[in-house]
Amino acid sequence: MHYRIVPVTPFQQNCTLFWCDRSRHTAIIDPGGDNHIVIEQINTLGLTPERILLTHGHLDHAGGASDLAERLQIPIEGPHQEDRFLLDNMDQQATMFGFGGAKDCRPERWLTHGDEVRVGEERLEVLHCPGHTPGHLVFFHRTDRLAQVGDVLFKGSIGRTDFPRGDHHTLIRSIRDRLWPLGDDVRFIPGHGPESTFGEERRTNPFVGDGR
Repeated sequence: MHYRIVPVTPFQQNCTLFWCDRSRHTAIIDPGGDNHIVIEQINTLGLTPERILLTHGHLDHAGGASDLAERLQIPIEGPHQEDRFLLDNMDQQATMFGFGGAKDCRPERWLTHGDEVRVGEERLEVLHCPGHTPGHLVFFHRTDRLAQVGDVLFKGSIGRTDFPRGDHHTLIRSIRDRLWPLGDDVRFIPGHGPESTFGEERRTNPFVGDGR
């Protein structure tokens, strides 16, 4: 499994391409906008788009999903259905944050904890990790020890919980009960900012480190 991070939107959100080496099929995770940039990267890498995956329903992660799915004729999968209220109100989020072009989004498949999604000949495990939003998901490739964690965890920080239906206690529990057991060696791609590992965050993260 290979990946390429494609920063999009004024929030510099880490849209991520995960692709299968053998088939060259790719999943597009969290296309929040700037779809022309995403498509350009897909073409440059010689990839075949297979599906769009959403970690959660916030505008900067899902705002471009409907348009991209229509243009590429591929399905949208995820997030958990608890984020339906966000995907049904993309226009309101666009007004709130001051940039447009987003369309309401309805996945072909809602995902839940324990599901798997296909990327060519590879499989990603689905973990439900609520707290930042109630329906937030993490996508994990066990063989390559790689996770796309959206806005659950960041290098040196954690996701915000002051948005509608966010919950700080639930977020902390998601990180400690769902992410840490995967192993310190797991490399993760956050929704914004640089990559890190779970081990590094357990040692140094002031919000969820082992010393807390």
